[in-house]
Amino acid sequence: MPTHSKPLLFVLAASTAISTASLAQANGELNLYSSRHYDTDERLYSEFTEATGITINRIEGKADELITRMQAEGANSPADVLLTVDTSRLERAKDAGVLQSIDSAVLEERIPANLQDNDNQWFGFSQRARIIFYDKADVTEPPMDYVALADPKYKGMVCHRSSSNVYSQTLLAAVIENHGEEAAKSWAQGVVDNFAREPEGGDTDQLRGLVSGQCDISISNTYYFARAIRKDVDGLSSDLDKIGWVFPAQEAEGAHMNLSGGGVAAHAPNRDNAIAFLEYLASDQAQQYFSAGNDEFPAVPGVSVSDSVAKLGEYKGDEVDLSAVAKNVPAAQKIFNEVGWK
Repeated sequence: MPTHSKPLLFVLAASTAISTASLAQANGELNLYSSRHYDTDERLYSEFTEATGITINRIEGKADELITRMQAEGANSPADVLLTVDTSRLERAKDAGVLQSIDSAVLEERIPANLQDNDNQWFGFSQRARIIFYDKADVTEPPMDYVALADPKYKGMVCHRSSSNVYSQTLLAAVIENHGEEAAKSWAQGVVDNFAREPEGGDTDQLRGLVSGQCDISISNTYYFARAIRKDVDGLSSDLDKIGWVFPAQEAEGAHMNLSGGGVAAHAPNRDNAIAFLEYLASDQAQQYFSAGNDEFPAVPGVSVSDSVAKLGEYKGDEVDLSAVAKNVPAAQKIFNEVGWK
């Protein structure tokens, strides 16, 4: 598909300093700071440019690096939009003062209230359910909710990521919000007691652990599994038939949802373009591509999902206020430390 102008790409590393003068701030442009690392997002950007004539200048980096950079740049920051993954990082950006509140009837109408900041500083645009996967040969009665992961009958069977990972932190923060701190601490201790190995690796590694026999039960975001359905993932795709899955807590709060989202930068020089970009991300076209391009669930209700995602089946997602969940992350980290979840 032709575009009016090819986006400029700047890759940010911790040791790399990029002059803000290299980013244009004229009308018809948008300066995007993004920690989404998916090549498939290129289509999102090119189609926005095709539709609007607005060129996207992009800096990519880890979320904390980008937030720190925006703080250091202050009022001179060229950033118009911050995109990142996980509610805790969106809330961190808000707390750091690098986002601003906006008024958008489009976003208010299309994005569910629990998937947006209470002050309209950030909005969720795609979701990943964090669910339970298991080895079908070894587990005949899989845990049906998160609480059951702490059941002693699963001792020595569970693989999980480390406590330093934001997905782990946000899940425990949601357990705190839904069940209280005391119950959350007991749950975390029970899961630690059931570990098959010390926490290590990413979500794909947890799934590979089921294939290799290293563990019998694990937790992963759905899009890692759906990706292995759609295309070959080494050490996983050829053995997907061995793995079963459970959308947890379907008779209670529902499956825990992780967000990918963004907001308008506090000192956005192209504020109108920034709002237009966020509204575009809430369009049916963009929402469908979050699913087709990266195997995610749309944030906007009623938007169809890709075949790979549809194969996971219907489910009920937790509708807890994610702003409240994000505020529980410090308490979650304290619990992790107390129970020895490395």
